Amino acid sequence: MANWIWILIAIAAVVVVALIAMAARQSRTTALRQRFGPEYDRAVEAQGRQAGEADLRERERQRARLDIAPLPENTRVRFAGEWRDLQARFVDRPADAVVAADGLVYRVMEARGYPMMDFDAQADLVSVDYAEVVENYRYAHGVREQVREQQAATEELREALLRYRSLFDELLRAEDEQAEMAAVRAPGPAGQRDAADSDLAPRRVDAYGGVDAYGSPAVRPADETLADEIPVGEIPAEESPAGESEVPDERA
Repeated sequence: MANWIWILIAIAAVVVVALIAMAARQSRTTALRQRFGPEYDRAVEAQGRQAGEADLRERERQRARLDIAPLPENTRVRFAGEWRDLQARFVDRPADAVVAADGLVYRVMEARGYPMMDFDAQADLVSVDYAEVVENYRYAHGVREQVREQQAATEELREALLRYRSLFDELLRAEDEQAEMAAVRAPGPAGQRDAADSDLAPRRVDAYGGVDAYGSPAVRPADETLADEIPVGEIPAEESPAGESEVPDERA
C-alpha cells in the first residue's frame, strides 16, 4: 500500500479520536448543566469553564461518598412544628426568627447526614442535591450575618426567611418524594426531565400549615407563592431593623 494512503488513514484516525473526545467533553458539560442549572453558570463564571466543571465534578464525588438519608416521619413533623413556631415570632422579633431559621436548617441538614463544615463548603455540597435553591441559602445566610451587625432591614429579614424556607422544604421531603425528585434531576434528555409537565413537579412540605390526618406534613404545588405567608410586622421606631439586643446563635 502506498505511503500516502497510510498518511490519510493516520489523519482520519486522529480526526475521529478528536471528534470522540470533543463529543465526550460536550456530554459531560451537558450533564453538569442539567444537574446544576444556575449553579453551573455561577461556577463557570467564577472559575472559568475548565476549573468550574472540575469543581462541580469534585462536589459530585464528595456527595457520592456520603450517606444522606430522608428524615424519619416523626422527625419531619417535629421540625415542621419548629418552623411554625419560629415563623410566629417574625412579627415581633424578625431578626430572632431569621437566626432561628438558620439554626433549624443547620440542624435538619445535620440530621439528614450532611457534614457540617464551613458555610461555603457546606453550600457547595448542598448544591449537588438542591441546585435550584442553594443560592437562596447563600442569600439567607448573608442576611443572617448582617443580623450580627444589626444591619438587616425588615424586608431583607422577611426575604431571608422565605429563602431559608425554600431549602427547608426540600430537606424535609419524605423518602418517596426524595426518590421522585432524584429521578427528575437525573441527567437525561430534556424532554424526559421536564418536571413542570409531569406528575413529578416539585412539591414543598408545608412547614407552616400543620399535618394531615396521618400526622405527615402536607404538601402542595411548588408554584404557590410564599410571599403572603410570612407576616410583615411593625418594628418600633426607636429600634434598629434587626433589633437592639444581640441575637443568640441558634447553633450554639
